[in-house]
Amino acid sequence: MKKVLKSQFLMAAGILIILSGLFPGTSPVFAAENKNQWASIDVKAMTFNLRFKNNNDSSPHTWNERVPAIRRLINMKKPDIIGAQEVSHTQLQDLKDNLPNYSWVGGNRREYSAIFYKEKEYSVLEYDHFWLSDTPEVIGSKTWGNKIPRMVAWAKFLDKKSNKQFYFVNTHFDHQSAKARKKSAELILKFTNKFDPELPVILTGDFNAEPDSLPHQILTSGGEFDDLWETAEIRINEDLGTFNGFHDPTGEGPNKRIDWILGKGNLTSNEIEIVNYHKNGQFPSDHFPVLADISLTYNK
Repeated sequence: MKKVLKSQFLMAAGILIILSGLFPGTSPVFAAENKNQWASIDVKAMTFNLRFKNNNDSSPHTWNERVPAIRRLINMKKPDIIGAQEVSHTQLQDLKDNLPNYSWVGGNRREYSAIFYKEKEYSVLEYDHFWLSDTPEVIGSKTWGNKIPRMVAWAKFLDKKSNKQFYFVNTHFDHQSAKARKKSAELILKFTNKFDPELPVILTGDFNAEPDSLPHQILTSGGEFDDLWETAEIRINEDLGTFNGFHDPTGEGPNKRIDWILGKGNLTSNEIEIVNYHKNGQFPSDHFPVLADISLTYNK
């Protein structure tokens, strides 16, 4: 009886092999089923204040001199999605020309909070932006004592390989007004709480605040966001801060870690790094970028 079953099994296996040769393409039904079986995906997220194009910046830190350094850094670290701050429209065009694998979305007022992403790997399902003020829908509004309008850009992404979705949010808090930073943190919580609660959220930004600050506490208390620097399995360059001012390779030390990557929902960070790349006295920006390898998990 066992020999008969074995021979029947071998015959069936042979038929399947023959059929697979005749029909090499995967069945659309099976392909769709397999696509939905992904339990987790990995995203390399970066936050990077690129320093606005300031004609007072001296060589070797003029914008034109820094573009090749930024390109080298991005090509070296290969982030999937970048939350970029302090970018003018001219700078966006330069970056697009130098980073052809990336597209971008974001706001359109003075300094963009742009989101760059690998367009072959991700699709944007939704995106928008709002201003950090009492009237967030009013373009360029500022009501909390800040002189420069501050904003948030966000996008809902589809990972093309897995068919899974997630949110990415990028911002830049004010550097002068403590009230504005506090109110900005509260507004971001209010806004992101409207997202689909089943989907993970990645929040990047230059928050102009230290890890023990009130905005950090607001964003990370009560089970809201996690600071992935604090929860990552591996931290690289723990002794550094993120503001180098074009001259300080220590980034002013760990108490000056003002650029964060936060996460909400089913996600963990495997590794996070303050990227202190600089060469021959030139820094790509006056901020060091932060890069996190993030695993997003889903119910099958």
